[in-house]
Amino acid sequence: MTAIAPVRLIRDRATWLIYLQLGVFATYLYGLSAALPLLRIDQGISQAVAGLHGTSMALGGIITGLTLPWLTRRIGRRAVTWTGLAGMSVGTLLVAAAPTTLPITLLGYGVASGMSSITLYSGMAALDDHHGPAGPAAISEANAVCVIVGIGVPFVVSATAQSVFGWRAALLVPAVLTVLLALLMGRVWIPEREDAAAGTAPEAGSRFGWRFYLAGAVLFCCVAMEFCFNLWAAKLFSDQTGLPAAVAATAVAAFTAGLAVGRLAGGRLALRIPPTALFIGALLVSAAGWAIFWLSKDPVFSYVGLAVSGLGVALHFPMALSRVLAVSGGRRDQASALASIFAGLAVGSGPFLLGALADGFGTQQAFLMVPVLIGLAVGGLLIGSGRRA
Repeated sequence: MTAIAPVRLIRDRATWLIYLQLGVFATYLYGLSAALPLLRIDQGISQAVAGLHGTSMALGGIITGLTLPWLTRRIGRRAVTWTGLAGMSVGTLLVAAAPTTLPITLLGYGVASGMSSITLYSGMAALDDHHGPAGPAAISEANAVCVIVGIGVPFVVSATAQSVFGWRAALLVPAVLTVLLALLMGRVWIPEREDAAAGTAPEAGSRFGWRFYLAGAVLFCCVAMEFCFNLWAAKLFSDQTGLPAAVAATAVAAFTAGLAVGRLAGGRLALRIPPTALFIGALLVSAAGWAIFWLSKDPVFSYVGLAVSGLGVALHFPMALSRVLAVSGGRRDQASALASIFAGLAVGSGPFLLGALADGFGTQQAFLMVPVLIGLAVGGLLIGSGRRA
C-alpha cells in the first residue's frame, strides 16, 4: 500500500456549518427510525405495513434527487441546504401531529427523507468542492458527526416515550435545531468557486462516462449493504444466539459504535492513504466482520463481528460518494443528484431482497448477500481504477 503526501483539512466556519447541518439531518434519520416501532403500536398495523414507511423514505429520496440539479441551478447550494432542512422539519412535524393516521405518516416520512436528501447530497458536494484533495476526509468527518449524533437520538425517543410528553415530542428536535442553527450560522457559507463565478463551470447537460455509472453501482452496493445490517442484523443475532428479540436489538448498537469509530478514524486515514486502497481495505474489514458475525453462535463474538463490520462499513458511503464526485468531471451537483437516486434505490431494494431471501432460505443464508455485495463493490473499484488500483 503506497502512502500519499499528507493533505491538510482546514475546518473553517463554512465546514462546521455543513457538519452541523448534517448533524441536524441525523436527528431526523435516527429519530424516525427509532420511532417506527412506537408508531406501529399506535396505528395498530402489521410489520409489513409499517415497512411501507421505509419505502416512502426511499421514494422521497429518489424524487428529490431528480429535481436537485434544477433546484441548485435556480437557488444555489446554500439555499438548497437550508430548504432541505426546513422541508425535513415539516415532514417530521407531520408525523408528530398525526401519528395515528397512516397516509399522513407515510407522507411525513417521504417528505422528511426527500427534503433531507437534498441537504445531505448538496452539502457533501459543497464539502468536496471546498476542500479539493481533502474532500474525502471532510465527507468522512461529516458522516462521523451524523453517526455520533445518531447514537444519542434513540435514547431521546425512549426518554420522551416514558415521559408525560410522549415519543412525539422527540420529533420536534429537528425543527428546533434547524431554527437554532439558522439563527446562529445562517449567514455562513462556502465562498463561491472562481470557475463558477466566471461562468466556466462544466455544463449541466453534458453526459457522464461509464466510470461514473460504475462508481454509482459501487455506491448502490455499499448503501444496500449498510441498510441490510441496520435492518436485519438484530434478526440474525437472535437466530444465531437464541437471545430474545428485545435483547438482540442491542446488536445494532455494536454496529453503530463501529460506524462512529470508523468514520472518525477514516477522516485521518483519507488524508494519508490513496482512496482506492483505503476503500478496498474498508471493504475487506467489513467482510472479516461479517464472517465473524455470520459464523458465531456466541453473543460476545457476534457483538465483535458487528463492531468490526461497522468499522469497515463506516468508510463505504463516504468513499463511494467521494468516488462518484471525483469521476463527475466537475459536475458535482448533477453527480450528487444521481448519487441520491442510486442510494434511494439501494435503500428500497437491498433490505427488501434480503428479507425475501430470508423468507425462502432463512436469515443466515440470506445474509450471504453481504459478501456478494462486497465482491461486486471490489470488482467495480478495480475495473474503474484500471492500473491505478
